[in-house]
Amino acid sequence: MLTSSLPSLLLLLSLSSNFLNAALSDDGGGLFCSAPSVFETETASSSKPLYWKVTNPTLSPSHLQDLPGFTRSVYKGDHALITPESHVFSPLPGWTNTLGAYLITPAMGSHFVMYLAKMQENSKSGLPPNDVERFLFVVQGSATLTNASGAHHQLMVDSYAYLAPNSKHSLECDASATLVVFERRFVSSRSVIECDASATLVVFERRYSPLENHFTKQIVGSTDQQPLLETPGEVFELRKLLPPSLPYDFNIHIMDFQPGEFLNVKEVHYNQHGLLLLEGQGIYRLADSWYPVQSGDAIWMAPFVPQWYAALGKTRTRYLLYKDVNRNPL
Repeated sequence: MLTSSLPSLLLLLSLSSNFLNAALSDDGGGLFCSAPSVFETETASSSKPLYWKVTNPTLSPSHLQDLPGFTRSVYKGDHALITPESHVFSPLPGWTNTLGAYLITPAMGSHFVMYLAKMQENSKSGLPPNDVERFLFVVQGSATLTNASGAHHQLMVDSYAYLAPNSKHSLECDASATLVVFERRFVSSRSVIECDASATLVVFERRYSPLENHFTKQIVGSTDQQPLLETPGEVFELRKLLPPSLPYDFNIHIMDFQPGEFLNVKEVHYNQHGLLLLEGQGIYRLADSWYPVQSGDAIWMAPFVPQWYAALGKTRTRYLLYKDVNRNPL
């Protein structure tokens, strides 16, 4: 029986070999496309600007034309994952020549707003609502920040600015800029962003929670200027971009994970989070769900939702995290 089946087996192996050779050929006529090597991928990525995948995600609408109805976005009562392929842009209220996509709003249960703003040539921001504080973080290009006193600050990639509620300021962009912007309410002033080329902003807004005799002030800095902080029991690297002092009712964390690193604590706490993945990829646990995530993904975490992260892939994960602090939850 074995002897009679041997020729058939040899014929099958021969045909399989020919099929695979044709499929993997480099002449463009193969049936399968071979993936680039890790070296090729890392070499290509190393030639790109920092945080380039935030505005050029791997999974974007152009890459999903053959998968109608597909999205990784998820909305639940205590968390949401908002991914680039599901962004919907429309004219941004109060802004001129600007399209916006809201990613997180109080309608889903958050106490802050997060949205993308795509500014075109000669576009102009609208005023934030009264008593709103703002945080800007540049992820692409550069921009010039001007405050009410006329002082100018050039904001490059990985630099940021905190602007007190109701403070007058303007932001002007050069050839292109992509910013992460946080806002929350406070006392009295106005803000205008002007752009003479193009810019994409990630905007966080929240009404400020004042404390008597405590006031915030403008802060301008960059991530690399901030010291690494101790993280007892954890392996990730942590930087805080705002002072931990009482006037500030939120902070912005920059958290770095090397491939294979993960949170040791499975966190459950009263704070809310708004997260933007700047680099890398991994798995995020939110409640009882486990989500593959990558650069450009945004996440909302409600109070007390179980949360955990592990970094995967060949490069580090870096994410920017909003966290409310210094206020009694009552």
